[in-house]
Amino acid sequence: MTPPSPTGSPMQRVWQRVADWQPDRHSIWTRLAVALAITLLAAWMRVALAPAESGGRFITLSLAAALSALYGGFRVGMFSTVLGMLVINFVLVKPYFSFAFEDPVEAFWLNLWHLVTQFVVVGAIALMQRQNRHLREATALIQQGKQQLEDTFEQGATGMTHSHLNGEWIRINQTYCDMIGYTKAEMLKMHFRDFTHPDDLELDLAHFHRALNDEVPHYAFEKRYIHKLGHFVWAYLTISLVRKPSGEADYVIAVVQDITALKHAEQALRTSGQLLRQAHELAGLASWQADVATRRFTTLSGSHEILGLPQADFSDEELLALTHPDDRSAVMRQWALAVQGKGVYDIEYRLMFGGEWRWFTVRAEFERDAHGRAVRALGVTRDVTERKRSEVEIQRLNTSLEHRIQERTQALKAAYDELESYSYAVAHDLRSPLRIINGFAQALQEDHPALDADSVAHLQRIMAASKKMGELIDGLLTLSQFARGELQRKPVNLSAIATRLLEEFAGTEPQRQVGWQVEPGLHAMADPALVEALMQNLLHNAWKYTARTPDAHIRVYAQESGGLTRFCVSDNGAGFDMARAAKLFQPFQRLHMPHEFGGLGIGLATSLRIVQRHSGDLQASAAPGQGATFCFSLAARTTA
Repeated sequence: MTPPSPTGSPMQRVWQRVADWQPDRHSIWTRLAVALAITLLAAWMRVALAPAESGGRFITLSLAAALSALYGGFRVGMFSTVLGMLVINFVLVKPYFSFAFEDPVEAFWLNLWHLVTQFVVVGAIALMQRQNRHLREATALIQQGKQQLEDTFEQGATGMTHSHLNGEWIRINQTYCDMIGYTKAEMLKMHFRDFTHPDDLELDLAHFHRALNDEVPHYAFEKRYIHKLGHFVWAYLTISLVRKPSGEADYVIAVVQDITALKHAEQALRTSGQLLRQAHELAGLASWQADVATRRFTTLSGSHEILGLPQADFSDEELLALTHPDDRSAVMRQWALAVQGKGVYDIEYRLMFGGEWRWFTVRAEFERDAHGRAVRALGVTRDVTERKRSEVEIQRLNTSLEHRIQERTQALKAAYDELESYSYAVAHDLRSPLRIINGFAQALQEDHPALDADSVAHLQRIMAASKKMGELIDGLLTLSQFARGELQRKPVNLSAIATRLLEEFAGTEPQRQVGWQVEPGLHAMADPALVEALMQNLLHNAWKYTARTPDAHIRVYAQESGGLTRFCVSDNGAGFDMARAAKLFQPFQRLHMPHEFGGLGIGLATSLRIVQRHSGDLQASAAPGQGATFCFSLAARTTA
């Protein structure tokens, strides 16, 4: 650890540097070289400044050894001591510049005493440096521990406070302030009563007085704070009293953990549990678990009460004893396959509860160990007795309904056949008088050429009316024809049919100049004969109602609408008023006067019946003098 920068007077700074000096920072060779230089310099100074005969020849060398020890440690100090003794004995002891001594005994004791003295001095210096180093290390550890405690207090994830016994703050960390929403300056001016929920204050003070009376060493409980913004903050509060050596309470340490999210989660869990139980009750479900090894089945959260089960815990033998004899083998086989992982456990069977056989549907999933062995099953059981009874009743009703439908179908077929026969008979019976009326009218006109103009007009009106009635009879037969028979869906090329029909119309009226456009590739799955009649009616109408349009044009095309293909026949002819469109598809209803355009009003009614037989629809849009567009589909719209 780097020592702090010295401060104070120059002498204090020098002393601080000496005290903080660490010899081990430099290599042993560097320290020995410095000691050698110091020792030789001291020896030179001793020789140069004082005569050899003067006393105290080791004094200067003692200082060199001390400096060497301060710089390089104990070994370097002793190196300087030995080196200095050699130098002094060589140059300052008679005979000079030799290691011969006039009095060897005196020299021996003198050198020994100097060596012992220096050993003590250098050892003391080394011991001082060691103690100083240990002191610095201890001080650094104390500072580090203090800083860590400061960091733990200030930057901890939980709120922490120190306070006096009267509630005044000693210190507060930032986490506690953030939890309540106030700044540290605001908090230091407040008392914990100011933001404690009133309903929790009495409990808080009661706990504190118990600890103050030495009834408990510390305590913890949940309480609510009032946030600066007004909402509640749930906290888990742990309080400890710090006491003096005498046992008297000194101050209070509080650790506060924000558990608001936990409280919300607990509330959500309780709500979910309640909703789950309500859902179980509404659905008639019971949840359970089974230990595969012990073969014990236990219902969860008291859900056995929902089904009216006699108890919450069953053994497999008890369950089999309650199972209908006809279902036991299937239950055991399905359970064994599911435990082995060869199938799923999803079965319906009967159990005897409340003195009656009730139907249950049971599903389970298995938890397995690392080897794939089933260790636990989690499942749900549902009482489906009412459903099974309903199924039996529905089956009975379906059987009865099928019989009645068959009877009704036969009756309807007989009535329809009778109606068809009646229609043909009526048509045949009506045609005969019409032919007679028309024949006699023609005979009168031919046999009496001298009839006046009024009589001739009356005869012509009679013949026209009989002809009109014959056409109406044909129209009725046509409607009857298109409403019966089985629908045969086959691929149909509408483009080819439309082109052929338009060419036939143009051949019958070569004097008309009508332009047409048929989109190629119009295909559908429909009854070919019915689609032929449908296109005949729509294209004939388009051809007819463009007779008075100078630049007549007919278009046949398809469009997509919501995934449904619609085929359209459009013209720029007379058109019609959409306000009268309600009569458009009614038989024998016409939107134009007979003197404007001929027809019976049966074509669009027939077209609608053909489209409806294909489960499609037919729509029209028009405007007077701007033409009309008829679009139809030949299949019902499907919904996802």
